[in-house]
Amino acid sequence: MGHGKVVVHLGELIERSGISKNRFSHLAAMERTQINNYCKNNVARVDLDVLARICSALGCSIGELLEYVPEEPKT
Repeated sequence: MGHGKVVVHLGELIERSGISKNRFSHLAAMERTQINNYCKNNVARVDLDVLARICSALGCSIGELLEYVPEEPKT
């Protein structure tokens, strides 16, 4: 039995903010490849400092950025 997954909503939040990924990379002090990995949910381990910079740059809460999705029960 799995434990579900955590989904990162960075792409949606960047789009909703109306800023470009380039501008966001400067605001959050992140590399474009790192941003793209977060946008694609291709991150195995997250850095709390990175999460804080993302939330600060976008003016969002951690709950808007991350979502826990439980595993579907098998029938």
